[in-house]
Amino acid sequence: MIFLRSAIISYIKPQLSVLRNSKFVMSTASEGFSKPRLVTKKVLAKSQSEGDGAVVRRSIGRPESKSLDPFLMLDEFSVSPPAGFPDHPHRGFETVTYMLEGAVTHQDFAGHKGTIRAGDVQWMTAGRGIIHSEMPAGPGAQKGLQLWVNLSSKDKMVEPNYQELLSEDIKRVEKDGVKVNIIAGESMGVNSSVYTRTPTMFLDFTLSPGAQMHQPVPESWNSFVYVLEGEGVFGSTSSSPISAHHVLVLSHGDGLSVWNNRSEPLRFVLIGGQPINEPVVQYGPFVMNTKAEIEQALQDYRNCKNGFEMGKYWRSQ
Repeated sequence: MIFLRSAIISYIKPQLSVLRNSKFVMSTASEGFSKPRLVTKKVLAKSQSEGDGAVVRRSIGRPESKSLDPFLMLDEFSVSPPAGFPDHPHRGFETVTYMLEGAVTHQDFAGHKGTIRAGDVQWMTAGRGIIHSEMPAGPGAQKGLQLWVNLSSKDKMVEPNYQELLSEDIKRVEKDGVKVNIIAGESMGVNSSVYTRTPTMFLDFTLSPGAQMHQPVPESWNSFVYVLEGEGVFGSTSSSPISAHHVLVLSHGDGLSVWNNRSEPLRFVLIGGQPINEPVVQYGPFVMNTKAEIEQALQDYRNCKNGFEMGKYWRSQ
């Protein structure tokens, strides 16, 4: 799913690893870390319009949190028919769509089509080029998260690929009042089966009232938290509680501790990844390393070549 800025839509619309994350084990005991990750920045994700009538809360990708290598964007979206995300292109990165409520139907110019529902994940590698649409699959608000993960220069022009996991296929662990859905990476000694070209962890935690968690994170990785529900204390027991719809950029360290001192459950996602440390040049749905590569991507899209050949005649149904 892509949330295009209005200017980008007006410009282009008329133109037509294998790597498991390192072995880290989580404990729900009250043990600390030698170098705990602390909150270095807190930003409230405010609602804004994107796509064709959709509403998103953008956290990563806002001016206050422009990007966090290798992450380009995180949106919490809500879309109701007839709004949606009609035909649009991507090149040079991956999109991860995690449904929270309802369902969204995806189709692309290569003939792929499917619907993901609450708890399902689609991990799409756009690579050299894809044109697709993502539209609500039922009445009312369809809600979820979409993460954009950058690709290194060596992977930007790979063939497009999809990994779709149904809710029942996602690994889950529960211990001492802590539940975790392991979308990517590892927690409590359990690995996700998702292949991440850019080494990534994506963990969905729910803490019962009074529970705490201590999740290791590779020390060299960048990481952040997005709070979905409730209120929690992150990083240090002396920190102020933080409520829903805030993104928390974390310092480097060997792990994150979280406490739920409230009477309601706390739900958040912890996302981390290995930095790529390459230049990032972005023009809406195209993310490359140089301006020349962006100009080439625009030409390829307009002229239906170099990965966009099937876009010449395709329109979503």
